[in-house]
Amino acid sequence: MLGNCMSDDSFFREVDEELRSEKVQNFWKSYGKILIAAAVIFVAAIASWRFYDYYTAKQAGEAGDAFMAAVKLSEDKKPDEALAALEAIEGQSEGTYRTLARLRSAAELTEKGDKEAAIARYDEVIADGSADENLKAIARIRAGMLLVDTAGVTEVQARVGTLAAPGGPWRSSAREALGLAYFKVGGLENAFKQFEAVLDDSEGPASIKQRMRIMLDLIASQGGPVKAAS
Repeated sequence: MLGNCMSDDSFFREVDEELRSEKVQNFWKSYGKILIAAAVIFVAAIASWRFYDYYTAKQAGEAGDAFMAAVKLSEDKKPDEALAALEAIEGQSEGTYRTLARLRSAAELTEKGDKEAAIARYDEVIADGSADENLKAIARIRAGMLLVDTAGVTEVQARVGTLAAPGGPWRSSAREALGLAYFKVGGLENAFKQFEAVLDDSEGPASIKQRMRIMLDLIASQGGPVKAAS
């Protein structure tokens, strides 16, 4: 009887194995192609990601080398060649190096006396939604400073106004630009407020505060407000 039980067990195991085998075959017939396709897509995705990672790193390296070469041209007093090299980077690169190239181009144009073109280049950085916010802030400040000489308070305000808010990392530079714009058009009261705000800011940069003291003295000499002794 034990022999019969063992035979039955063997039989049922064989039947179970057959059923399992049949299920596997049916499953593979139904889903095998899908599984293969999914595996191929997964491998392709990994390969694409690795290639993109390699490609972007290679592009960044090439853009970095090109940018440093352009800076060297500038340092060698070859502004036209430097501008051409920087414009090539702008057209061929993306991300940080494109932004840096635009900022450097604007600086070169300023050195050449073409403030209008420099402001336009800074505005390109400001309008670039992909640009780093700190680099955009630098573009705003520099454009604002140039506009002090070429435009009115409204134009300067449009560039640096948001940066002058209390607590902002660029507030001192923004307030300086606004103050200078007001001072240029004779708005001594408003200029005084901007310069005084910089001096009263415990975290304001010392270099800017020094300039603000000079401006406050100049305002006082022209009959404007006088800062109270602290």
